[in-house]
Amino acid sequence: MDLYFINKPNLDRLVKSLSKTYKIFAPVKSDNKRFYRKIGEDGLGDSVIGEIRAIEPIKSFYFPARTKIAEYFSKDDSSEKERPIAIIGAKSCDLASFKVMDYVYARDPFKESNYISKRQESLIVSSDCTCFGETCFCVAIRIMPYPTEDFDINLSEVEGGYVVESGSAKGEAIIKEYFKLFQSAEPYIEKRDSYRKKLKEDLLEHVKKSKIPPKDSIQPAFKGKFDSPLWEEVAKTCVECGACNMICPACHCFILMDQKKEKGFERLRMWDSCLLMSFARVAGGANPRKLLAQRLRNRFDKKFNFFPDTIGRFGCTGCGRCTEACPGKIDIREVLSKLATTLQINNVDL
Repeated sequence: MDLYFINKPNLDRLVKSLSKTYKIFAPVKSDNKRFYRKIGEDGLGDSVIGEIRAIEPIKSFYFPARTKIAEYFSKDDSSEKERPIAIIGAKSCDLASFKVMDYVYARDPFKESNYISKRQESLIVSSDCTCFGETCFCVAIRIMPYPTEDFDINLSEVEGGYVVESGSAKGEAIIKEYFKLFQSAEPYIEKRDSYRKKLKEDLLEHVKKSKIPPKDSIQPAFKGKFDSPLWEEVAKTCVECGACNMICPACHCFILMDQKKEKGFERLRMWDSCLLMSFARVAGGANPRKLLAQRLRNRFDKKFNFFPDTIGRFGCTGCGRCTEACPGKIDIREVLSKLATTLQINNVDL
């Protein structure tokens, strides 16, 4: 796709213009963390385009934690169609989760219309990471710290502004519509590539300290340790809170519940966690995964064994959110390292 350059004042003008069509969200920094907040009418405001990914995964925009999917015995039909959303500053690790989410919710014959319409109508203005967090390890599974796919427009920060890359027909159309805001990217491309190369190298050195096995060895390492006592060891500090599932950009399981309203009833779809005792329980109380170690193993099996077999990609994007969120101090990088130990696999290899 074509490359352009936009300075910061013009990006601000672009955001203001897009806010007439889209409900815009971007990361805003608070207490040294980044959270998505609604912006737009006043431009970028205090939003942070670069740095690292936000605390929340962007799945929450397409697959909300709590959604009404049906209403019955009620004549209330007051729902209005909302404006489409635009997400500014989405990072590569979040975009990579779309491969999993699309497989689950946009695949025949079980297409989920709400998810699909949000995917089709939304605008994704992604951005390169300009630094990395302590728990980041995307490069270990060959996801770069800069977007390469699944965006409409990408912003790469350079001095004075951003190198802009269109990633879809929708993104290209927006650039053409507001073409007067853009300039030639030619003077900035070399600098962008230099920034990307340096960050990738620094992150790779950081990741090597964790002794994560090479990407191509992760699935074989798992297959060789499915019945390992490792799972009982790791489960010792797990408190079964489900935080790792909720914060993961690629976790997608849900539960349906009905609740009474003032008039009638409504059916809700809510996020569920495979680490909870109730997750696999069936009628009569039977449970194929009664033990916490079994449920923990199932989580890793799906991410590093099932999805590679099914879609050719891991169900993990290397964002490191689960490690940050875990009160039991379970570090996904340490688990992968321990899986590889007996197979004498050492460090990542890109």
